[in-house]
Amino acid sequence: MTELKYLFPAKPLIGMIHLAGGSKKEKIELALSEMKIYQEEGINGVIIEDYHGSPEDVVSVLHQISKYNFKIIKGINLLRNPIKSFDLAKEFGAKFVQFDSVQTPNLNLELYQTQRKKHKHMTVLGGVGFKYIPPTGNTLEKDLIEGKSRCEAIVTTGSGTGIETPLDKLREFKNLLGEFPLIIGAGVNLENIRSQLMIGDGAIIGSYFKPQGNTQLPVDRMKVRSLVEAVRSFR
Repeated sequence: MTELKYLFPAKPLIGMIHLAGGSKKEKIELALSEMKIYQEEGINGVIIEDYHGSPEDVVSVLHQISKYNFKIIKGINLLRNPIKSFDLAKEFGAKFVQFDSVQTPNLNLELYQTQRKKHKHMTVLGGVGFKYIPPTGNTLEKDLIEGKSRCEAIVTTGSGTGIETPLDKLREFKNLLGEFPLIIGAGVNLENIRSQLMIGDGAIIGSYFKPQGNTQLPVDRMKVRSLVEAVRSFR
């Protein structure tokens, strides 16, 4: 499997594409616009997610994106059927996939491992302690040991979309993970980005880039630019 450090520079910023829009045409047009903003403003990667769409919408967007010369690294997160993201990623040249949970109760482990063997060079960002995912009842140490065996980077969040991931939680995870990459999956903003990335090894940013945090709205270019400039100042 491809380690995160070979895919991204240190402390990558990954922008979300939520597939907002009232029609398939609107979803595609908005996704293309957001891809352009992210690439031009220096975001390191994007995740195309069926948050406001469907897996079929993801396919449509990927078809359109493939017609353009985007250099930004693409990832896929199929919330409704994450296991299918492996085949889609290979078909459309995406370099990584995200699973909101790689914890045992949330995976068909046999099928997951089969896909991992089939797609040996695919990087997986795997959720542990992720928003809206019920706890396993295991110790955090056990969850992280299992998680590390199933992905190339652990992703964790606070309690919900747009809510800051507590620094104490990040420290606890990082103390147990050591050199293994830890990605902050929610709640990063201009005010906390420095303190968050002093602990974490990268961040996924979604709602912060939208006006009033509304994921139905287009990405605000100036918010993207400001965050990238802030990270460049201390990266």
